[in-house]
Amino acid sequence: MPTKKHPLRGYLCIASATFLWGISASLGRAVFTGRWKPQGMAIGSIDPLILAQSRTSISLCVLLPILLWQRGAGGLKLPRRDLLHTMLLGVFGVAASNYFYYFAIEKTNVATAIILQYTAPVWVLIYMVGRGLQKPTVQRVSAVGLAAVGSALAIGLVGAGGLRINAAGVTAAVLAAFAFAFYNVRGHDILARYDRWKVLLFTLGSAGAFWMIVNPPWRIAAAHYGREEWAFLLIFAVTSALLPFSLYFAGLQHLDATSAIVASCLEPVFSILIAAVALGEVVRPIQILGILIVLAAIVLVQLPDRSGMQETVVEPME
Repeated sequence: MPTKKHPLRGYLCIASATFLWGISASLGRAVFTGRWKPQGMAIGSIDPLILAQSRTSISLCVLLPILLWQRGAGGLKLPRRDLLHTMLLGVFGVAASNYFYYFAIEKTNVATAIILQYTAPVWVLIYMVGRGLQKPTVQRVSAVGLAAVGSALAIGLVGAGGLRINAAGVTAAVLAAFAFAFYNVRGHDILARYDRWKVLLFTLGSAGAFWMIVNPPWRIAAAHYGREEWAFLLIFAVTSALLPFSLYFAGLQHLDATSAIVASCLEPVFSILIAAVALGEVVRPIQILGILIVLAAIVLVQLPDRSGMQETVVEPME
């Protein structure tokens, strides 16, 4: 049966997911700068492709036996048409956004990758308006614009660091933005009809299958990772994929795609704050301004629409 949407619950879920993504970003930064040394040993270099692949594949290996034990194989079935939709969501949404984002970081820098990926709210709004699903109100357009500007300031785009232009890296970052926008829109549609755990399972499964084709197991074995690397990959998978995606999907059940993706701009905010606390990184005044602008965008996008336009909304299935 359809249930009533709870926007506050949706925002709390999105905020929790972005907080975990902020933790995983700081965790990755600590590992790759040698500041996290389990048992006195630094983690070795991990290829961005394997990092992106392991997030979904390890998460799938954790989630599948739990759901099989709780529901049995019969409780995890989807109609063929919707199964195809979750496969597209996994490959062109989750897998693509993961890989292109890490590839962009490798070719450019974190600032360039994040700010281009967080143009995704713009693409979501354009799509929703183009399909006639939302009206381009001043409120929505302003919220999306503030989210993009605030993210740019929060990550330190102005001043030290700045953009690093590299054709391959910039292209990858833009593709990551498109993929991020895609899984917000498509994910919202399918989560309106099905339980989020079932959707998450098939999304991770299709993404994992895609990675097995792109990067077969023997290539991973050839990297000769030790216990420290595998321990890190397990922790990273849970904190950067399994838990935050389950929370993000829960948020999409209660928010429209535009509101959800604007709220997702909390990720760079949390990344900056967590890095400041855990790694001792300095937060500059311009970054604090960016954080305040992102918070203002989230408040603005959730205010009641005064346009008077009634939008078609499909209630989520619990």
